Order: sequence, then structure tokens, then C-alpha cells
Amino acid sequence: MSHLPQIKIPATYIRGGTSKGVFFRLQDLPASCQQPGAARDALFMRVIGSPDPYSAHIDGMGSATSSTSKCVILSKSTQPGHDVDYLYGQVAIDKAFVDWSGNCGNLSTAAGAFALHAGLVDPARIPDNGVCVVRIWQANIRKTIIAHVPVTNGQVQETGDFELDGVTFPAAEIVLEFIDPSDDGDDGGAMFPTGKLVDELDVPGVGTIPATMISAGIPTVFVNAADIGYTGTELREAINSDPAALARFEAIRVAGALRMGLIKSAEEAATRQHTPKIAFVAPRADYTAASGKQIKATDIDLLVRALSMGKLHHAMMGTCAVAIGTAAAIPGTLVNLAAGGGERSAVRFGHPSGTLSVGAEAVQENGQWKVTKAIMSRSARVLMEGWVRVPGNIL
Repeated sequence: MSHLPQIKIPATYIRGGTSKGVFFRLQDLPASCQQPGAARDALFMRVIGSPDPYSAHIDGMGSATSSTSKCVILSKSTQPGHDVDYLYGQVAIDKAFVDWSGNCGNLSTAAGAFALHAGLVDPARIPDNGVCVVRIWQANIRKTIIAHVPVTNGQVQETGDFELDGVTFPAAEIVLEFIDPSDDGDDGGAMFPTGKLVDELDVPGVGTIPATMISAGIPTVFVNAADIGYTGTELREAINSDPAALARFEAIRVAGALRMGLIKSAEEAATRQHTPKIAFVAPRADYTAASGKQIKATDIDLLVRALSMGKLHHAMMGTCAVAIGTAAAIPGTLVNLAAGGGERSAVRFGHPSGTLSVGAEAVQENGQWKVTKAIMSRSARVLMEGWVRVPGNIL
């Protein structure tokens, strides 16, 4: 076998929210990778360092967590009224596939900033000082996201005093608006695919448990912490060090995916790890976050823990936060009930790294719930820019 020299591809490594990923301009990718297919998937897996049986990503840009095994492609938008098209790939860690089934809410923040860094926004729309409104077309789920990116001297303002639990250092605040975020299913189904705010979910090996299954931000299955033996104050180690617990969560996720119509067979879930998400909720309580920070029950409305790519997330996925905010705004869902019930337009929840606020505007039309917008604040920062190198053989 011949061994071709490495090739280098322009790339930018960016933290967005509590995630980070490798960002590319579509035009900078090798020709064979400028369209969906095996070549693009092979490139992204090699960039991240997957599949890695050691689950370490030593030979790639990933860090062997769902929060850091990500690649993004941006290009000038093909959609009217938008600045950029944003395509997101969740790279599996120990398996050879890239999941294109959903969005990353955290990296949506970085997509807004990278659109400016990469020269993909009309310069006439960028103020010298102020806020640039970047209109993003999220190509995976075909939804609009609006990022309010601060600008100083015509450049993205990255440093600032905005603190985000789960991120060590403060940065500049970027406000995200997820427009009409419900109905993320591939088949164009309803916000509540089962037709119910709370359904009884039959899970093989677990039993029948109440669940709220919602498509908003990202398809998500919510269950009560108490119904599966938890308090909602758990940190990563309590779940991720327990193979039996992870297997139970995957069983719940698969059962939910089947009920939501996202997959046709349980076997199909193995190639759709990114969606749906599985999360468990509980009434508010005091707890100690992963950093040692004391979280008071009086400072939050409820507790939420969520899993991503088979492991408990260290903080909260941005898209799952949208699902939380949306479900909290609709009286009767498990999320809403855990927060105390009633109508609410915003919720602050406790997660393993601290707290997060998300707002949602939900209305009922003809007996059906509709969410018009979800809003939250994140931050983004370029960590490194230049070229990423991969062995030429992969192409």
C-alpha cells in the first residue's frame, strides 16, 4: 500500500458554548468533500481521530467526548434572507460514522462568530462597533437561527465578562434566537410526535415510565429522575462510570426514538446516536456542581441532566436547552411539572456544571402547541486557526 503525504486544509478550531469543534468553509474543502458522502465523512473522522478503540482521540483534534467530537461546514447561504448555511457533523468516537441527523446548539453560537471571521457575511451588514445580526440557515434541520454577535472595530468581540457555567473563563455574550424551533423530526411531524404531552413509554428491561417526547431544538425524551432511581443532582461520574445505567438510558432512548418515529427498528439507533437526546428532570434542590460551586434550590426552577452520544453531558447541550425551555413553557409536560407547573416564558435549570436560563414563546393554536422562538445566551472564542492536516490516503 502506498502512503501519500499529508494534505493540509484551512480550518479554525472554535469553542462555542460548552462545546468545541473544527470549522471549515465549504470552499476550502477538497473537491470530493464539498458534497455529502463517504469522502466527507472519512475526512471528518480522520480530522477528529475516529474511530478510536482507545476512546482517547490522541491522533486527532477531538477530545473523546460528545462535546468535542464535532465538525462544521459554513458557506454563503443558498436560502433567501440568510447570511450563511451551517452544516454540523457529530463524529462518533469509537465507531466509523458521522451523524448528520441534528444540530449543535452550542456550536450555533460559534457558527455566527465564524461567519464573520471567515468573511461570509456581507461587509455592508457589519457595523464598526455594535452588534451584527447573523442570519443562519441550519441545514441539518432546515431551521433559522439568529446570532447577535458583538463587534468592535469591525471584528468579532470575543473577550468579555459573560460567564457560562461549564466554561472556565468569561467571554463576550452572544444571544441566540432559535426561530420556530419545534418539529425537528425528519418526517415533518408534530412538536409532540406521539400526540401527548406525557405518554407511557414501554422500555424493554426497564418497564413502563411516563415520558414527554418533544421535537424542539432537537428531538428529546424527558423522563422523571425519580422514576428511574435518581435525584436529578447527579454529576457525570455517577452515571458514566456505571455501564448498567448507560445501557438503561440507551434502552429508554431507543424506545423513545421508535415511538417518535425517528427510527424504524431498534438496530437503526446504533447509527443515529446524536438524536434523540435523553434527559431526566426533577424538582429544584440544593446540590454541588462539578466545579464545587454550590447551587441553591432558590436560584433555579428545576434540575435537568441529559445524555449525549451515550454519556451524561458535563453541562447542557444547547439544542437540548431549547427543548427544555419549550417543554417548560407548555403546562403539563414533565419538564413544566418539575418546574412547578403553570405558564412560564423562561426557566432557569440546574445542570452538572451549574445553571442555565432559556426562554421560549409558546402559543396554542387550534388545540396544538406551537413555539415561535427560543432564546438563550452563550459565548464563542477562536482557539486556533490555520490548517488541519490529514493523511492523503483517506481521500
